[in-house]
Formats: sequence, structure tokens, C-alpha cells
Amino acid sequence: MSSNPTPADTATAAAPRTDSAPIPPPVTAVPVRDRRPRDPQILAVLLFAAYATLSVCRWRHLATRSWDLGIFEQAVRAYAHLRAPVADLKGPGTNVLGDHFSPVTALLAPVYRLFPTPVTLLVAQAALLALSVVPVTRAAARLLGRSRGLALGLAYGLSWGIQRAVDFDFHEVCFAVPLIAFALEAALDRRWRAALLWPLPLVLVKEDLGLTLAAIALVVAGRARKAAPRTALCALGVAALGVLAAVLTLMVVIPAFSTADTYPYWDKAGGDPLDGLGTKLRTLAWLLIPTTGLLAPRSPLLLVALPTLGWRFLSSDPHYWGTDWHYSAVLMPVLSLALADALFRARRSPRPWLRSYAWHLPTAVVAAALALTTSLPLSVLGESAAYRKPTRVSAVERLLARVPDGASVEVNVGPSSRLVARCRVLWMGDTGGVTPDFIALDDSDHSIEDVQAYAGRLHPRAAYDVLGAAYGYVLLERRTGHT
Repeated sequence: MSSNPTPADTATAAAPRTDSAPIPPPVTAVPVRDRRPRDPQILAVLLFAAYATLSVCRWRHLATRSWDLGIFEQAVRAYAHLRAPVADLKGPGTNVLGDHFSPVTALLAPVYRLFPTPVTLLVAQAALLALSVVPVTRAAARLLGRSRGLALGLAYGLSWGIQRAVDFDFHEVCFAVPLIAFALEAALDRRWRAALLWPLPLVLVKEDLGLTLAAIALVVAGRARKAAPRTALCALGVAALGVLAAVLTLMVVIPAFSTADTYPYWDKAGGDPLDGLGTKLRTLAWLLIPTTGLLAPRSPLLLVALPTLGWRFLSSDPHYWGTDWHYSAVLMPVLSLALADALFRARRSPRPWLRSYAWHLPTAVVAAALALTTSLPLSVLGESAAYRKPTRVSAVERLLARVPDGASVEVNVGPSSRLVARCRVLWMGDTGGVTPDFIALDDSDHSIEDVQAYAGRLHPRAAYDVLGAAYGYVLLERRTGHT
């Protein structure tokens, strides 16, 4: 049967439409507002303000605890002027890459070139530690809900390990903390590529962190083995790469920069695991009880803490065993995210008591963090004296200002970081044959009976006169004509 159009149909088709509706204007795309809660970012900003304020207040109070701040400033200062990272505090002409392999600190060089002061390093550390709060809070919120995620994020930001790191002037591990946090967040979110890429720079932060990279990769391999076997295989390759990087750094790279042609800390390795057992058990209790309520061991993420705990507890140096200093900072994101993972798993437990415990634990953990903060470093922010510069500090600064720029100065801890930005600073008793122009020392404990005689013992062929003293600090100048 034919379906040819009739003349009427043809006429209708050919006639123009006079009653057609107006053509609507083109649709313009309306940007969709990101309605995700900004809790992690807001919390990070608040904690950054707290960390930075604490660090700067301590600096203003002349409360430097170690020579590390001076050493890192000497290295970053060298990077900022495109020189090898020589830190004379470790010995004249010592390349810090032959001490600890931390080339990542070169990232601070551009900022330090603009603001050449130790405060730059302290503020940068505060920013890096605060940055790690974002992935911890975000991952916890995804797993547990907004309120419980925020509680765990706050507990993490106030954790004793982070506060101890802020209180310890500056150390390169501040770069490792956010890298570990972002890597474990990605692993919990099953973003395998990000979980393997984030921790790769750990090998440039410190020589032992190649093993932490390997541990993170093994966790990724375990989580991805069923859903993404090819990813699991790749993760095993990254784990091998981490171990290889650690071995090469310890055996080849560091000795190549070291004047001793070896890794300088081998003598601290291989201690008796039973030495200081009480201290080590207390450290484990501090790590697992107030921070995780003993629930973190239910998560495989806790395996990432083993390399750091291993080298610390197997060392013969008691400084590594306890809870002081900065050594536990890299463990805090591991513990907090392992807790978030364990809480998520516990919700599916057939045991009613465990489900109830997991439901209430975030509140208990944040309450413990807030309670402990009253005796931790951040507690000083509630004291008005923290914001006032003491008279003694102004007097000491005037004394040290008498040292001219570019002079060589032999120091102990107190004056060290006050002079490295503008002088060649050497460590007390380790000047490598260099006779300094000045000696600046903190004798607040009055342990030196005669500072001139002490200077004479340090440099028998030179003579030093006391140039001034203030609140236990003494400045001596080399007598003209003596070498």
C-alpha cells in the first residue's frame, strides 16, 4: 500500500508556520554550590592558630629546647642561597644530608628567603601539622558521620603526640605527618592510586620513613587484594621500593654525604628490647588508651605504626623510648585513622557491648584529649603571661645584638637559634679547630664557675674577655691579637 503524501499534506508541509512559539533562550549552566561541610578546614585553621601562637610565644620567651632549630635553620638558609645544606652546628662544614636524609626541608627555602628568621620554620611546622587535621577529620566523618568525625578530628589535633611536636621547636617529621594522613584517608576511601602516591615523598623526609611507605603499601595491598588484584600487585611493588629506598639511603646516600663515610647513628641501633621496658610499656599505654580507647588494634591500619615503634624500641638511646620530644608525631594520624576504621567495623559486630562501646568512644576520646590538654603544651595559651615578652628576654637580645653580622660564634642551646640567621654559629666544644670571634653561652643554671677559664679550656691558644652578661647569658669576645 502506497504511503505517498497527498497534495494537501504537501501544501501544509511547505507553508511556513505563523503561530509557532518563541524559541526559548539558551539554558545557562548554574554553578552548583559545594555543600560539603567545611568542618575539617575550619578546625585545621583554628588549630593552626593555636600551634603557631604556642610556637611564637615560646620563641619570644627564649624557650628553645634543643639545637635542632638552629641546625635546620642553617640548612634551610643554605638552600635559600642555593648552597649545599651545611650546618656548622653539627661541626664546621657538615652537610646535614650526611646526618639525616631530609632534602624535603628545601621546600621552605623560598619562604625563608623572604622571612629569614627561625619563626618562619616554626610557623611552617604549625601549618603542616594543622593541614593533617583535614584528612583525619574528613575520613572519620565519612565513616562515622559528621559529629563523630569532628570529635575524632579535634581529639587528633589535641593529641599529646602532636602537641609535643609543636613544643619541640622544629623537626623535619612535620612534613611526614600530613603525607601519612592523606595516604591513609585515601586507603580508607579505596582511592588506591592516591593511597600509593601520597606517601612516596616520605623517602625524602627522613631515612627510616621508607619503611613506613612500605607499611602503607602493604595495607593498601591487603585492602585491595579482592576488589583490585592488579592494584594489590602494584602496592607490593611500592612496598619493595620503600624498603629499597631505606636501605640505599642508610647504606649509600647518607655515607656519601658524611665525613665519616657511614650512617652516624648505627651505634644507637641494636639495643636490648628489655632495656627500659617500663618506659616502653608506658609509651604504648599512652598511644593506645587515651588516643584510641584500645580499639585501634582492630584495624589493619595500625600496622603502619610498627616501623617507627620498631626502630625506637630497639634503639639503645633512652630518648626514643618515651613520650617526650617529637618522636610520636608520625604515629598520631595512624592511631586516629585506625580508630575511625575500627569504630566503623565495630558497628557491624554481633556483640552488643562492642557496638555500644564504639558508639560512645568518640565522645570519650575527645573528652580525654581536652582533659589532657590542661597539662600539655597548649595549656599555656590560657595564661596571660604567655603573650608578654619577659624583661629578661629583651635584655638577652640586646646582649646578643652586640655580635656583629657575619661573625663566628660558639654557642650552647640558648643563644643558638638567635644568631644563626646572621652569623656563623658553631657548637660549644665542637668547633673543629676554628677559633670563634665570640662565645655566647647560657649559664642560667650557674654550672660554670669561671666563664673566662672555661673559654680558655676550649681554646688554649686564644684569650677571651667578657663583653657582657644578662640573666645568666654571657657573651665573650676574642682578645685582639690572639688566634
